[in-house]
Formats: sequence, C-alpha cells, structure tokens
Amino acid sequence: MAQADNTAPARKLPGSLETNRRLDRWLSINADGTVTLVTGKVEIGQGILTALVQMTAEELDIDVSRIRLKPASTAFSPDEGITSGSRSIQESGLALRHAAAEARDLLLARAALKLGVTLESLSVKDGVISARGGGSVTYWELAAPDLLAREAGFDATAKLPQEHVVVGTSLERVDIPGKVTGKPAFLQDMNLPGTLHGRVCRPAGPGATLKAIDLQEVERMPGIVAVVRDGSFLGVVAEREEQAIRAERRLARLAQWTPGPELPANDPRHLLTLQAEAETEVISSKGHPDTAGVQQLSAEYTKPYIAHASLAPSCAIAQWEGGTAHPKVRVWTHSQGIYPLRGDLAQALGLPEPDIIVTHAEGAGCYGHNAADDVAMDAVLLARAAPGRPVRVQWMREDEFGWEPFSSPMVMRMNAALDALGNIVNWSHELWSHAHSTRPGGKGGVNLLAAWHLEKPLPAAKPGNPPLPGGGSHRNAIPLYDFPNQKVTNHLIRRSPIRASALRALGGFANAFAIECFMDELAQAAGADPVEFRLRHLKDARAKAVIEKVAQMAQWRPGEQGDGERGRGIGFARYKNLAAWIAVIAEVRVEEEVRVTKLWGAVDVGQAINPDGVLNQIEGGMIQSASMALKERVDFDKGTITTRNWDDYPILRFTEVPEIEVALINRPEAPPVGAGEGTQGPVAAAIGNAIHNALGARLRDMPFTRDRIVAALSA
Repeated sequence: MAQADNTAPARKLPGSLETNRRLDRWLSINADGTVTLVTGKVEIGQGILTALVQMTAEELDIDVSRIRLKPASTAFSPDEGITSGSRSIQESGLALRHAAAEARDLLLARAALKLGVTLESLSVKDGVISARGGGSVTYWELAAPDLLAREAGFDATAKLPQEHVVVGTSLERVDIPGKVTGKPAFLQDMNLPGTLHGRVCRPAGPGATLKAIDLQEVERMPGIVAVVRDGSFLGVVAEREEQAIRAERRLARLAQWTPGPELPANDPRHLLTLQAEAETEVISSKGHPDTAGVQQLSAEYTKPYIAHASLAPSCAIAQWEGGTAHPKVRVWTHSQGIYPLRGDLAQALGLPEPDIIVTHAEGAGCYGHNAADDVAMDAVLLARAAPGRPVRVQWMREDEFGWEPFSSPMVMRMNAALDALGNIVNWSHELWSHAHSTRPGGKGGVNLLAAWHLEKPLPAAKPGNPPLPGGGSHRNAIPLYDFPNQKVTNHLIRRSPIRASALRALGGFANAFAIECFMDELAQAAGADPVEFRLRHLKDARAKAVIEKVAQMAQWRPGEQGDGERGRGIGFARYKNLAAWIAVIAEVRVEEEVRVTKLWGAVDVGQAINPDGVLNQIEGGMIQSASMALKERVDFDKGTITTRNWDDYPILRFTEVPEIEVALINRPEAPPVGAGEGTQGPVAAAIGNAIHNALGARLRDMPFTRDRIVAALSA
C-alpha cells in the first residue's frame, strides 16, 4: 500500500491571520448597519487605515461609510507586532481581505438557509442579500454574536482583481479631515478628565548617574503632586503642565550627576571600521569574487547618525488603578508596537501582561523607533506615584533630540571590476553599521530608557538586526543587478556609544545610496550613459520598466552633462528586494548650497489599493529623503548630544520642497507590496549623482552640505 505523502508544506492563512485566527478579532457585523474593523497595525501618517477600509468593504460588498474603526489596543486587537517595514498591506490587509471574504460566505450561507434558496441565487449590494426569485435579508438582520466566533478557514476566496469596485480607487483618507481642520487628532491633544502632568529630568549625558539631589524645595512648589526618584530616574507630577515644567527645570539645577563614559569622535569611519568587536558575515557570494577584469574601481560612502526629528515631541498618558496589591495599568501611546511595548512594561513593572492595557493614539509624526515607547514608560512610573488619575507626560524638544534612538551611522566600501566592453564582471560591497533594531520586544532585556536608570536597573536587550531578506544594516545591500561574480559582507557592531535603532528604511537608505552612486561612477568609467548602464545589468523586467518610465518622464538625454551649476542624476532600488520598485531622477541647482529643483519618480507596488495613497507615500518619502541627504546629522561632544533644537538640526523647509512628478505603474493582477520606505535610497543617490553631473565633483558622505561641496571642488 502506498504511503501518504507528508512532505507537502502546511497551508498558511494570509498575512497576520496565520497568527491571529479568530475572525471576531478582526471584524464584527453590527445590528445598526455598520461593520467594525479591528487591526493591530496603526496609523502613523502612511494612510494604512484608509487602504484597510477599502479592502474590507470590497470583500463584504458594503459602502465604505458603513465601516467603523477601533483604535488598536491590547484589550482586543490582533497582535500584529510592529507597524514597520512597509508591511501593513501584506500582513494586515491580506488578513482582513480573507477574513472579510469568509464573513461574507458565512452571511450568504445563513441567508440561503433563511430564504430557502441556493447560494448561487444570491447577490449582495451594500449589505443587502437578495435572492434571484425574490426575497431579501440584510447582514444586520443576520448578525449574531456567534457568526464570527470561530477560527478562520482556508476555503474563502477573495474577489478577482477584475471584480474590484472599491480597491484600486483613490478613496479620500479617513485620517486627514481632523488634521487639516484643527480638530484634536493626536495623542498630544488628548485630555482625559482629571489629567495630571508629568516631566522627567534626564541625566547630563549617556551613562551619567544621579549622585545627589535635595527634593524638598521642589516638593514645596505650587501644584506639585509628587516628586519621584528611583535611582537615576527623576521626575515630577503636577496639577498643571507649566507647573511640571518649572519643577523639572528646578530639578535640573539641583541635580548632581556623575558623568558617563567619554564619547568617541563623531566620524562614521572612526566609529565603525576600527571596531574590533565587529561581527562579520558574508551575506551574498557567487561566482569568483576575486575576478579582476581589466579596470578596477573602488569608493567609500558614509552616512551619519540621523534623528527621527518628529515634529511633535513624544507623549504618553498612563493611569495606575487598583492600588498596590492588584494594580491595573492603562497606557495611551503612539508606539508603533503596542504588544511589544506591553511586554517590556510588564517586565519592568513586574506585572502580568493582561494587567496592562496599551491603546494606540496617533502621534504627530514618526516613521521608526523614536521616543514614543520611552515616554510611555515615563508616564507609567510617574502615574504610579499618583494612583487613580491619568498622568500625561510630554517630552520637550531637547529631550527628543537628546534621548531618542538615532539611525546608526554607516560606512559602505565598494569595489568592482569592468571588462573590456565596460560590463561589471565583479562586485564587492562591505558595510559597517551598528544594529538597526533596539525596539521593545527584544530578547534578554527591556528596551525602555527609564528602565536603565532605575535603582535596580534592567538590562537592555541585545541589539540586533531583523533577518534577511528584510534585513537591518544589510537591508538592500545585496544588489538587484545581475553580476556574474559578487560578494557582500556585513560588519555588525551591535552596541553603539549613542543609542541607535530603527529609522525609515533602516540600512536600505545608505546601502541603496552607495550602490546607486557607485553604479554612476562605474558607468562613467565605462563611458556609458547611467540609464543604459543600469538597464544593461538588470534582468528584472519590472525594475527595467520603472527606470525606463522615469527616464521618459524626465526626457532623459543619453550622456547628458551638467553645466557647472545645474545637473541631473538617477537612482533605483527595489525596496528590500521584495517590495516596491522605484526609480528616481533628481534635478539640482548648486549655488551657495544644493537645491533640489525637481524630482521625478516611477513606482510599481503591484496592485495599488489606493493609488492616491501610494502617491502620497512616494511624494512624502521623496521630501524626507531629500532632507536627510542634504541637511540632517546629529552632533555630540565628549559628554553629551549637542543637537538639541531645530537650529542645531535643520530639515527641509516648505520653501525648499522641489516640484515632484510621480507615475504609478499599477498592476492589479500582481500582489500588493509595501511602498512607503522605498524612496529613501534612490532619492539620496539621485541627488548625489545629480551633484556630480552638475559639478564634476563626487560627494560620497552625507549630508551634502556647502562645506563638503567646497572640499570636493578643492580636492
């Protein structure tokens, strides 16, 4: 008798439904004619909630106006980890698409039974199920608590792309009206009844400890509810916000700190390439990486520490309830990972996770790991000193710049060989970086700032990188180009002298920048046009399509030269080598400083759920990338961060925003892939290449400041 074949892979449910299988964790059909959508992904300005509304409405055959959104909360939301990496459509969107399709099947089955007809005779329009021979019933009449009280099955079938009515249209963003009309829209605007206000007095610099302080003077100040000291954690709770600020300023004057270790020189090469503790890993090797060719080129590129620079400093509200015997804690936060945050809070407080409810409220600006999680810990520690009342903690601008995690500096050392025909026959990419992920949820410790300053401090989790293919420092380090021989090496230095973590695109920003600038240098050595040179080394048809499209949009002329002031350059990448394909052409004018006058972009995200939302993300990403490439750098001296305000950390102003033109290559038949972070590297590279095209001088170190232009021209 033949044996059963047990080698077939186990079936998996789409996206996050695989790990959150209960349908009622995602949806509820309500008797009042509405549908409640619940997701573990959060809105941080990327428009994800609008796209999720569309995908749900599409499968349920209801109008989008019927959908209600609940804020993500550990009390009821599916656990989808962290909203990051441009993965929300693939994880939450595909889960909701399947859950909604299955809910529709269940409703149709109940309708067929109620109406005494076959399933094939039924049709749905805006929640009304009609039988071909007459008779109808609504979703709302069929709704019952048991309908979705089950695990998802594998048999539901989502609509085909050609059947879509809502998906693929540019639905207006659900989160925008409140933001543009002045309605309180952010956590920073939240005002709960009886709210107290807290502030934290931070150490003088990284590693500093609180040696001594007399708290009595501050305790007698007007409006003070509590002054909290736990080791080197020092904070105050007051009735009014200005009272908390005055008290914190007084604490800062009274506190005596023992300095921490001396910080090294702020130079990426010194910080990274000389470190003996680097962990070296060859992440890609093929062919014969020692192939010499007939012409050898090398170059080195760097990026500095970069801040998130959120427009509003981080904020959180916490409420400590139930006394000391059986405390319950509620937290309102703009964290991008409510479940990982709850886990770290539970470790730090010694409480069971179910006794902590973490609810998301949108914050005013951040892509990546800024201080949202840290300020939540601050709020909880201060709320413990004022049980029963909510305590709102708002960081100050100097707190945000001084204590948020930064994007790691990076060094990329490139080598390549050309053959006699000007083709790349060997490619080498070595990179040095600190870890790009120290978010809450790490193993072996707690990644919350205040937890390290307590009398009994908790260790930080070991810094690390998300694994490939997404990657961290090595994200986008493996080129999409087809080279016969190549070697890519990642040198990871886990611990940074200054706290480092995730910022938009992680290492993909610097790696794509280096690859694309080096491709231009190789094209020049080969006497080739940069666009033609890229196309020649690509097999990926969709990669070629975005490059050809952007060249057409910008009316690229093969071999075009700058005029000593104006120039144009190109950059390309497929984000993480598994998400959006994006090609960018930048036009710059170099006078006193570099000014980007226009950006063209072509993007392929497969099926575009909301085309206008994709364009929003690409345009916003272009502006942010230009700002990072041209202006942004965190500075520090031997003892502390010296970047403390906007004068120290300039960003692109509204008057400096270039004209932007983006074309979307929509492929409804293809799976949707992430869009938001794909512009980072290509834009920086396009600007760098445009500067070289304009001046004939190559800038390999970001940011592209006036001083660096002068130095490059003088070299």
